[in-house]
Amino acid sequence: MRDDPPQALTTTVRESESHARLSVIVPAYNGGTALTECLDALRASVGPEHEVLLVDDASTDDTAARAEARGLRVIRLARNGGPAAARNEGARQARGDVLLFVDADVVLAPDAIGRVTRTLLADASVSAIFGSYDAHPRAPGIVSQYRNLLHHFVHQTGNVEASTFWAGCGAVRRAAFAEVGGFDELRYNAPAIEDIELGYRLRSAGHRIVLDKQLLATHLKRWTLRSMISTDLWRRAIPWSRLIFERSEFPGDLNLKAAQRVSVTLTGLAAVFLVLAAWRPELVLAAVVALAGVVVLNQGLFRFLARERGLAFAVACVPLHLVHHSCSGLGFVLARLELLWGGRLKAEPGLPAERSTPDGR
Repeated sequence: MRDDPPQALTTTVRESESHARLSVIVPAYNGGTALTECLDALRASVGPEHEVLLVDDASTDDTAARAEARGLRVIRLARNGGPAAARNEGARQARGDVLLFVDADVVLAPDAIGRVTRTLLADASVSAIFGSYDAHPRAPGIVSQYRNLLHHFVHQTGNVEASTFWAGCGAVRRAAFAEVGGFDELRYNAPAIEDIELGYRLRSAGHRIVLDKQLLATHLKRWTLRSMISTDLWRRAIPWSRLIFERSEFPGDLNLKAAQRVSVTLTGLAAVFLVLAAWRPELVLAAVVALAGVVVLNQGLFRFLARERGLAFAVACVPLHLVHHSCSGLGFVLARLELLWGGRLKAEPGLPAERSTPDGR
């Protein structure tokens, strides 16, 4: 974010031959085969009135060559600055009135671009729109399937009148993007919650953001338990908690619904009870009751997982969901302590370098 938006972000009138209705901006760092699928899907979807820009965030592989081989416009960055900086540079050089951000490991549904343009053309009150992953994640393994299906479920049960933004598959009018100064690339120089923070500023400026639950994309990311924990704690929970404390704003939507906040609290209490049970064995029962409460509060999710992948899969996801809640609660506590002590937590060693995908989700 900049106090004075760069000239290229302003809404100046351009020559008609250089104008595009919509610009698709794909930030990529060592995109690999997932990027190929992403770009092929975009090429099949965009019309002559649109453009696709690949922003190569100082990759060390053939990311740029993959885009050039498909006749797409490539913007190369001299140094790796993270997805926020890459998206901002793409926005500066884009020609469209609408900026559609798509992550390099995401494959848009064939109708996605049409849904974005129809919504923004039909309703001038909408400044931004985003969708969700579909229910068909590619990566095998229980952690990858759980994580991507969780994202789908959270967005599919979210409020249509959204309180934030998602840049994995999200569009914003150039004028609104310029007004708030784009992504805060100084604060978020690695994958984090830069899109969530942008959404907060858009809403604070009076812009309307819509969640279109039929705007779908397939996520190709492969998750491990370690990457899930590090992402949940260092890239999500801690920075998001900082944002909540700074803005004194706690929107009850998506991951922050009341049921989720209670679930995080119960998970934390269960952990405390289990530790104290070494001295007070009767607290084991209290821990079991707390964990049962988490399952009840999240029964909608587990029913969804059972429908999609079977009962055994849903049961196996229960401990993963408890880990997810534990990271959320720990991140909130650490950010609160950081605020009280006036210091700043350091990211997990080596974490910013883990940029095989642009979003970290």
